[in-house]
Amino acid sequence: MALAYGTLVVMAMLPIFFGSMRSVKHHKEQTTAFQKTGEKPDTMTSKDAMMFPIMASCALFGLYMFFKIFSKDNINFLLTGYFFFLGVMALAHLLSPVISSLIPASIPKIPYHLSFIQGPTEGSKDETESYLIDYKFTTHDIVCFIISLVIGVWYLLQKHWIANNLLGLAFAVNGVELLHLNNIVTGCILLGGLFFYDIFWVFGTNVMVTVARSFEAPIKLVFPQDIITNGLSASNFAVLGLGDIVIPGIFIALLLRFDNSLKRKSNFYFYATFTAYFFGLLATIFVMHVFKHAQPALLYLVPACLGTPLLLALLKGDIKKLFAYEDHPEDKTKDAKKSEKSSGEESSTTAASKTKKETKKKESKKVK
Repeated sequence: MALAYGTLVVMAMLPIFFGSMRSVKHHKEQTTAFQKTGEKPDTMTSKDAMMFPIMASCALFGLYMFFKIFSKDNINFLLTGYFFFLGVMALAHLLSPVISSLIPASIPKIPYHLSFIQGPTEGSKDETESYLIDYKFTTHDIVCFIISLVIGVWYLLQKHWIANNLLGLAFAVNGVELLHLNNIVTGCILLGGLFFYDIFWVFGTNVMVTVARSFEAPIKLVFPQDIITNGLSASNFAVLGLGDIVIPGIFIALLLRFDNSLKRKSNFYFYATFTAYFFGLLATIFVMHVFKHAQPALLYLVPACLGTPLLLALLKGDIKKLFAYEDHPEDKTKDAKKSEKSSGEESSTTAASKTKKETKKKESKKVK
């Protein structure tokens, strides 16, 4: 049992660490693209964070009703096909830098560009063309896709726990890397909302537990508790949902990007909160083991991940910098410039109208 829970903790920590490191690179790429094209990067806003627990509750309850009304096998068949496709793509994206470093330089890296363009409607004045598919890839990406496809088919046919974990880890790393909170306030709203969401659906109802037991998809990490006695064919699993990794993970990744913005020698807030997550996860497992009941992990993880950086920032005098930090502050500067322009235009128009009125008054006086 200790081996199973210990392995789950390690598997939970790895996606957060490597996903956070990759999120820094992704953030730099987004910033460069924004400066070149002016295309606004995709980040989670405060409004999105407020709506997330509501949307998650609707999706969770919807799945619960589907499992109650329809055949569990039919629903899992559809969901397995959907997550098979997503899992293969996520794993290929994760393996891409690893495979590229392993392939010898003698093997050429040939680029390809797959595009599918929709032309203008016949007789329409608008002759613009839109890309339905615009995908660039290389021979290295093809190798990654083939490897990922083999693992995906392995999961599809056997539902083996190792294949499940490989796809689940790929989902977790990609989630932490690509899902960006733009500022700390958004992170506090998201984690605070999901804190109550997790408590309600685990303690208040049997919905969360029922869906977790019925749902057969690589959205959880598992490790057999009886692996020593039964080997790889073990069937009694300890489980950790990906939401308990990705949700705190995207907040911890934000703190790493904040650390980088401070340009200090150490990533203090990242490592402190990363350690707090570790202890929060240990607390979850301990309470679950003592009370023999499923626990809402975010009940322990949210206070650890929110309280640690806020308290440390308060003690170090960085609290203002923490709340002022944004991933893409260019948006504000552009808005400020726009407001300055509009205010300047308004002032010029008002000044012009005043001068017109004054000249009219003078002309009327002359006529008199």
